[in-house]
Amino acid sequence: MEEIRRIAANPRMSGAVVHRGIAYLSGQVAIDHRGGAVGDQVREVLDRIDALLAEAGSDRSRLLTASIFLSDLAILSELNAVWDGWIAPGCAPTRTTMQVTLASPLYALEIAVTAAAD
Repeated sequence: MEEIRRIAANPRMSGAVVHRGIAYLSGQVAIDHRGGAVGDQVREVLDRIDALLAEAGSDRSRLLTASIFLSDLAILSELNAVWDGWIAPGCAPTRTTMQVTLASPLYALEIAVTAAAD
């Protein structure tokens, strides 16, 4: 049986699960900047993703897919301004972006990614 590695796990969920060379990250939200400026929330979320990817043996250049959940599509340009600078050149993943009701009205966005891992 293939090993399944769980990262930042609690009884409800894992921050990431690595199996067969793929890292599946749960949706990440801004904790320190919730309710703050959209750009600050995006940067914090991407920093959290970077940290989980590193722990999973991966990085943003190995992204396969990204699902982005926005509280309001009106913030899409602010998200893209930060996102475009974060993505490794030539390594853009597939991406789905949608407007949803998030778990807290203080969250502007949530991002979940999948990446190739060691």
